[in-house]
Amino acid sequence: MTTEDTRRKTKEKAKKLFGKGIKMDPPYLTWKAFDRDLANDFSMFITGNLYSRTVLTPPERQMAACAMLAALGAKDELKLHVNAALNVGCDPKKLTEVFFQLATYAGMPSVNEALQVYRNVLEERGEWPIK
Repeated sequence: MTTEDTRRKTKEKAKKLFGKGIKMDPPYLTWKAFDRDLANDFSMFITGNLYSRTVLTPPERQMAACAMLAALGAKDELKLHVNAALNVGCDPKKLTEVFFQLATYAGMPSVNEALQVYRNVLEERGEWPIK
């Protein structure tokens, strides 16, 4: 695959993941402010290569990302990926279940924080309460 192919895939995947819903700056803009070339390399690796793999479906990949980010307490990044999960068709009830699953491995504070981030995203998208 050429660099241009990876760039194209990166743009397509980023638009699908982050192109609608909540309005927030993606981490890419922060990276770019420090080092444009490295930001482009990161973006092409993460979005153009990793997120374009087909072993996991986009909803499965986003649910995994959301679970890990919630367990880490990375609220801003979680907000971005909850929105992306909804953009690629994650079932909202399944995403809720993923957050409840955190109780066993990361504790109730992680569940509470994840559910609050999730609710905020749903409210911003006009999708709260979950039906």
